[in-house]
Amino acid sequence: MELAGLFTTAFLVGLSGAVMPGPLLTVTIGETVRHGMVAAPLIILGHLTLELILVAALALGMVNVVKTGASPWMAILGGLFMLWMGWGMMRDVISGRISLPTHNDASGTAAEVKQSRPGNKIDWLLQSRLVLTGGIISLANPYWLLWWATVGLGYTTMALKSGTIGVASFFSGHALSDLVWYLMIGAAVSGGRKFFTDKIYKALLIICGFFLLGIGGYFIHYGVSYIT
Repeated sequence: MELAGLFTTAFLVGLSGAVMPGPLLTVTIGETVRHGMVAAPLIILGHLTLELILVAALALGMVNVVKTGASPWMAILGGLFMLWMGWGMMRDVISGRISLPTHNDASGTAAEVKQSRPGNKIDWLLQSRLVLTGGIISLANPYWLLWWATVGLGYTTMALKSGTIGVASFFSGHALSDLVWYLMIGAAVSGGRKFFTDKIYKALLIICGFFLLGIGGYFIHYGVSYIT
């Protein structure tokens, strides 16, 4: 896969994972309601710092694995997981089992939260706590660990075919997807979510689900072609 392809698909696959409701999304909404728009990038900074460390560790550890020829199997494993993610995402939207978390889901009623919100200026101690929260919430999420053990591992081994710049392209695309999504969530929460409705959210999930099916199939094809 070319560098542009690595970057673009990493962005779209990362976005597909980011948009799914989970602890990080809920915490981001809750802290943004309390502390303003500035909370979202701080939480994601902690999340991305953890992921950067993980990608570096994977890349260093996978160099020898790539040389042994095991990377096609990892691509197949990652592809199967993406097929499962894509199907599950679309199934949950169609069945009505998934929707965009609200202020109330994150931290009680909106009225209660507004009383405790100090504005957008927060001190360094709170900034540090928000960054740390982003990392801890991610590390404690089994789904996040499973994603990196399958999709992330498969992507890293594939990116290593292009060397360090390949891994950098993959991580840049992945990181950008998190930044775009969570900054958009922060802006939507701060602005009262006037434009980002539940219908738009569900439509985005369906699109991401279709993309995951496609890229999952590509990963499987990539792995099988190298084995055969």
